[in-house]
Amino acid sequence: MKFIIRRGIMQLIGIKNHLRNILIIFFSIIFIGDIFAQQNIQAEVNHYLANLPFGSFSINLPKFQDKDYNIKDYGAAGDGYTMNTEAFKKAVEACAEAGGGRVIVPPGIWLTGPIELKSNINFHLERGALILFSPDHKDYPIVKIPHGSFAVASPVYGYDLENIAITGEGLFDGNGTTWRPVKKSKVTSALWKSFVNSGGVLSDDGSTWFPSAVSRDGDKTFVQFKKNKKEITSDDLLSIRDAMRPKLISLMNCKRILIDGVTFENSPSFAFNPNFCEDMVIKDVKINNEYWAQNGDGIDIGSSKNVLVYNCTVSAGDDGICMKSSKGKSSIGPALENIVIENCVVYHAHGGFVIGSNTDGGIHNIFVRNCDFVGTDVGLRFKSGRDRGALVDNIFISNIFMKDILNEAILFNTYYENEKDTGKSFPVTERTPVFKDFHIDSIFCTGAKSAASITGLPEMPIQNIKIADSYISAERGVETDNAKNILFDNVKLVNAKGPLFKINQSSDFVLNKISFQHASENFMNVSGKDTKSISIENTDIKSFQAPIIYTGDVDKNSVVIK
Repeated sequence: MKFIIRRGIMQLIGIKNHLRNILIIFFSIIFIGDIFAQQNIQAEVNHYLANLPFGSFSINLPKFQDKDYNIKDYGAAGDGYTMNTEAFKKAVEACAEAGGGRVIVPPGIWLTGPIELKSNINFHLERGALILFSPDHKDYPIVKIPHGSFAVASPVYGYDLENIAITGEGLFDGNGTTWRPVKKSKVTSALWKSFVNSGGVLSDDGSTWFPSAVSRDGDKTFVQFKKNKKEITSDDLLSIRDAMRPKLISLMNCKRILIDGVTFENSPSFAFNPNFCEDMVIKDVKINNEYWAQNGDGIDIGSSKNVLVYNCTVSAGDDGICMKSSKGKSSIGPALENIVIENCVVYHAHGGFVIGSNTDGGIHNIFVRNCDFVGTDVGLRFKSGRDRGALVDNIFISNIFMKDILNEAILFNTYYENEKDTGKSFPVTERTPVFKDFHIDSIFCTGAKSAASITGLPEMPIQNIKIADSYISAERGVETDNAKNILFDNVKLVNAKGPLFKINQSSDFVLNKISFQHASENFMNVSGKDTKSISIENTDIKSFQAPIIYTGDVDKNSVVIK
């Protein structure tokens, strides 16, 4: 009998050891799989950063301990009703205090207030996980932010961090409809009626719906605070919190960042907005904001360096993938530098790829390639204005495919929000926008209102722009105003009505190998007393009834045909 019991015990011990070995092998396979996945991403990153048209740079991915912290173990419930703010906080803090690892969000609907990230953490959403942020704005504290004063805490935020990631196949829903105003002109009559009937208030002219009176009047209240108080406190701002819409994901002063696979939707304002960050990879991310989402930008990279964005899909209520630059307290050289964007798709948005409007920190070394823009207001959109600009240069854009662009396929405009001063010249300052050295080639657009519009300032023309090897189907051709050193080389313009080129107050143009589907009334309209040195080369314009029309006081010798 003792022998039988002993043998049974030994068998149980053997089974236990066998199970332990299986578990060790299982978790080893997962760990090794994570290592291989990390190595694969690093190989992809290295591939995208090879053979750039400017100086090379590298990005090192974050690395994490092999430890998991499941939010359910900290009291979280994924029923869509239970508030999980404390559970998220406990899981993140436990992971951080142990030196880092993965915070796991399993399948479920996880209602929560803001989540503050910590260094050395991979915040991982499994497939089926949906983090739904609270519709109650009282759950969002006023926080101190770097490079600024106070802001409403973003649904997900992290300041002064290193070695962080947000990964997985889950979703972040910012509950943005509780924050955002809606313009009547942007939505259908049925949708407008549903907003009005839901409550909230209207603007004085009835053109805009606001979720609350505070969200409508907050800007005016803030102005009064500034007039009447020496120092505005966080308690002051609590009274106008509804008007201080947060970004859905906000990272500031962070290094070694990976954003991989997740979906960001329904953001209060911008969906993903890193500022003053370095060494960042954004891959396979989906942005889903409604077309009427006020200030609902997709991916806005601000004042950051060494960034790679690839395989991302964006639908936005404002700009799709946008570069912004503002000076930091210790900024040396351009604040936004070394950015690569490849293989991305942008659906509805104000612009597919955008630079601006704030460019006062300077922008240098941008490479955009192999992207699709479908139904955006503008395809390539470069904008700034007086007192919000600086030097933007060394921009390379190639292989862009556009369809059904509502306005311009390519747009340069340094009068952004200064339209009342159009045509007026002002002194050049350190905040005068300077757009130069743009290299754009292989642009294919079927359907746009305008092929290109290039509008600079009288005191600072848009300059050194090359557009080559492109095909653009548009209702209108190319219009320029205050532009200098512009080359159109081997460009075909299709379906344009009226002149293919309207050149005003511009100089040093070369139009080489320009082709067209059929001849309209005239090839070019030239105007402006400062227009000069326009060269038409290797282009047969004899089929036009009046190839070149000079208007106003333009020099009749400003155009040379070679």
